[in-house]
Amino acid sequence: VQLQASGGGSVQVGGSLRLSCAASGRILTPNIMGWYRQAPGKERELVGTILSGSAPNYSNSFKGRFTISRDNAKNVIYLEMTALQPEDTGVYYCSFKLVMGLNSWGQGTPVTVSS
Repeated sequence: VQLQASGGGSVQVGGSLRLSCAASGRILTPNIMGWYRQAPGKERELVGTILSGSAPNYSNSFKGRFTISRDNAKNVIYLEMTALQPEDTGVYYCSFKLVMGLNSWGQGTPVTVSS
C-alpha cells in the first residue's frame, strides 16, 4: 500500500488546516488508517486512528481540536485541525495497516504554526 499525504503548510496561531492522505495499491478490508505527529526533536506520537466503517479513536492529547474522518470509497483519510497552536508544529504522517498487520507510512506533510 502506498500513502500520499497532502495539505500541510504554514498557518498562524488559531488557524485551521485539513490534511488528506490517499491510499493506493492492494487495499484489503478491514483496515485501520491513522495520523501521527512528529514534533521537532520528539518522537512520533499517535493522533488517532479510524477503522474502516467505524468511528475514530483519538489519543487524549488530541481530543477536541482534531477530527479524523475517512472516505472508504476513495481510500482517503482526513485530519481537520482547528485552533492550531505553535506546539502543533511538526510533520504529520498517515498510516495504514490491516487489523493484525504492521503500519505502512506515507511521506509526511509538514505543518508550521507561527504566532
